[in-house]
Amino acid sequence: MQIPEPRGPISAALLAILASRPTEAEAVLTELQALVTANLAEAEDVIGDDDLQLALFCLYELHYGGLDGVDDGWEWHPGLITVRRLLERPFEQDLRHAATTAVAEVPPVPAAGPVSDGVATVLFALAAADTGPSLSKFVAKKATLDQLREFLIHKSIYQLKEADPHTWAIPRLTGRAKAALVEIQADEYGGGRADRMHSALFGRTMRALGLDDRYGAYVDTVPAIALASVNMMSLFGLNRRLRGAIAGHLAMYEMTSSRPNQMYGNGFRRHNFDAAATAYFDEHVEADAVHEQIAGRDLAGGLVEAEPDLLPDVLFGATAAIALDARLTLHIMDTWENGLPSLRTGLPTAA
Repeated sequence: MQIPEPRGPISAALLAILASRPTEAEAVLTELQALVTANLAEAEDVIGDDDLQLALFCLYELHYGGLDGVDDGWEWHPGLITVRRLLERPFEQDLRHAATTAVAEVPPVPAAGPVSDGVATVLFALAAADTGPSLSKFVAKKATLDQLREFLIHKSIYQLKEADPHTWAIPRLTGRAKAALVEIQADEYGGGRADRMHSALFGRTMRALGLDDRYGAYVDTVPAIALASVNMMSLFGLNRRLRGAIAGHLAMYEMTSSRPNQMYGNGFRRHNFDAAATAYFDEHVEADAVHEQIAGRDLAGGLVEAEPDLLPDVLFGATAAIALDARLTLHIMDTWENGLPSLRTGLPTAA
């Protein structure tokens, strides 16, 4: 991914350090850790803080495709891992608070029947109880062509590497839950066909609207909440202790995907885009209707059957997904309804 523009003192200091070699930065890393600690003491909203979220996004990106020109030796450098952990702790705290306030009441798992079915019942109930504003309905009926482009740019931060954060969980699971996750991920990666990978389908949609489909091309244009939504997945996926949360997140993601994707596709068809441009959305209408059952019963439910103590984390991951999705949706809808762009900068042109 291209090196993004800094958004404050922490991301500026981090990106300056990453431009050097890992063997040359011990002193400045200590300074960065102190800077992070000082800024976090004054931060009121970690989830919405552009500087903190960009810094965390770049640190996580070292574990994915990396950053252009950055030495791969930085990935597991102890000094940077310390910085990442400093940022992760308050981020997780804010996510837990957001999750508890996003859902009025989490129903108990039914005592009768298999535990896995009971967990799925609770997750489906949470998905059905989401009554926030509907971005998919707006896209289907009202979104302008420029708003469709903004919508794709927001989604591109995750969709162009779709499935990768959840894949971290595969070696951390066993048995039924592991098999279920592998089955879902195999579909996400196109069943072995590179051109059918969901990230490739999404890139095709971006090109149809004249957008740059290179991963990370629009990191500079999206707000902190868009970065936070992806950072949440990386936090869950990269920390084994949060394997329940990544399972719950994926289950909720799949359970709230099929119908909205149908409406997204309709919004693009309303602007006369062809089947090649809507293939990403059309694929998810069918695939996610199957995935939601596997993710709810076999992945999340199977994990709780094997490890009952993980139920709270499964529910945390699910409700945190609801909370951040609602916050991003509110940001986009509020700006659009007031005739404003939802991006930090003007709508970029394609590379």
